Amino acid sequence: MAVAPFGFATSPLPSLNANRITASATATTFSSTSSYSHQVSKLSKTFKSSSPLFSTWKPCLNPRCQVLFPEESIDSRALSASPLELLKSSPANRYTKERSSIVVIGLNVHTAPVEIREKLAIPEAQWPQGISELCAMNHIEEAAVLSTCNRMEIYVVALSQHRGVKEVTEWMSKISGIPVSELCKHLFVLYNKDATQHLFEVAAGLDSLVLGEGQILAQVKQVVKVGQGVAGFDRKISGMFKHAITVGKRVRSETNIASGSVSVSSAAVELALMKLPDSSYAAVRVLVIGAGKMGKLVIRHLVAKGCRNMVVLNRTEERVAAIREELKDVEIIYKPMTEMLACAAEADVVFTSTASETPLFLKEHVEMLPNVRSEVGRRLFIDISVPRNVEPCVSDLDTAVVYNVDDLNEVVVANKEDRLRKAMEAQTIIQEESNKFDAWKDSLETVPTIKKLKGYFERIRDAELNKCLSKIGDDMSDKKKAAIHDLSVSIVKKILHGPMENLRCDDAHSLSEILENMRALNRMFDLETDKSILEQKFEAKMGRKSK
Repeated sequence: MAVAPFGFATSPLPSLNANRITASATATTFSSTSSYSHQVSKLSKTFKSSSPLFSTWKPCLNPRCQVLFPEESIDSRALSASPLELLKSSPANRYTKERSSIVVIGLNVHTAPVEIREKLAIPEAQWPQGISELCAMNHIEEAAVLSTCNRMEIYVVALSQHRGVKEVTEWMSKISGIPVSELCKHLFVLYNKDATQHLFEVAAGLDSLVLGEGQILAQVKQVVKVGQGVAGFDRKISGMFKHAITVGKRVRSETNIASGSVSVSSAAVELALMKLPDSSYAAVRVLVIGAGKMGKLVIRHLVAKGCRNMVVLNRTEERVAAIREELKDVEIIYKPMTEMLACAAEADVVFTSTASETPLFLKEHVEMLPNVRSEVGRRLFIDISVPRNVEPCVSDLDTAVVYNVDDLNEVVVANKEDRLRKAMEAQTIIQEESNKFDAWKDSLETVPTIKKLKGYFERIRDAELNKCLSKIGDDMSDKKKAAIHDLSVSIVKKILHGPMENLRCDDAHSLSEILENMRALNRMFDLETDKSILEQKFEAKMGRKSK
């Protein structure tokens, strides 16, 4: 689904203050052991807040979801301290001791209405800029943006869980113009394993309005394609998205989740059919506005449902001509966008799926259109665009009615039991792949040890080589010196081969063995440093920003 652009901030958002914030986390995902109704977690823990709007913790639809900002108090003396000193002085020195975390902060069709989602929609062309702005924040190391008509989710590697969530939430508020207090009513947050599992469920089509729909997997693939070469779309986040693609493919090939499933486009066509008096497209005048990916799918599904003639509006005729060539038995008439109102006047059903930033149809436009035939009743507008192409108040007219993407639930609710059964079949695969990814992610902890161990031996090799050459003097030829140098390098490589093999994640070694080996090497060669890995990353980040 194409989405309209928005204005990005030109500089990183200011650091958030220390006020305590709590927000209700609402998300709907499938569970292998329970249905939606059983997933409501009766969380009633209440946190003190400087704002009464955030004073209570509301029930969470997904027991894995939380938005929780713990109490923090910052001494007035710390206001002039550097961010790193502030990090060190936080309660119990917690932030310098915790590991960096994978976090997803977002909202989707299950947690937010379309009028909220459309304000946060980020066009694909601006995903790299979004990644750059997110990674410019103090506590965000890596990032990815997944923005579709049904969801807007930000995936990050945060150096501090809670401060990272605050920064991303504030950023989302700034780009959308929605106050944090309002935004938090619709956001969900998941950490680490739960964040990974959520993305895998998304890629598998389990979190979609229409179970098993294939378009979301293509959108996840696009995140990887767009993120290639973008600073901040780095090892953990890119690895997670690539693994999600594997999960999506495997779920669809090993289960019947895609059989009989429909897409947003087909659900839109089905919804219009349900609203037509005769439940038939045979005698209905159809107008499709937009011939992009979604528009093309709408046209295909209209044809599958018996529609044999339609008018298609698009900025250029090229795409419409390609569709006409593909569907030769159907009469498809191209019209330019300048003839939109004239074409709408002659249509009974209007499908819209464009990337327009503003509504194409306002109430006063539709009010001037002639009435449709009495046997049709009211003119139907099926708007599957985000942001919306048809002004919602058009439904206030006696002559027209508007349905948007949130209304598609009427089509899919009928097969809810079948949706849950298929989702449970896919959960086994998702759990297995989630465990594999977590093992790979945890094995990355050995990378600093590998680098330090190599550096340790390289320093010894270089020092001993220089001692040897100084004792020999200048009488030795360059060829012999080079041979001695190569010999020293070869000896170090052979010595390190065994330790390196035992630090690599493969079938021969379990994760616990690898981590035990890592700790042993750290002790034996005194590779530990006074600073935690998190503190080193934070210090390096602040150093880059000061240049």
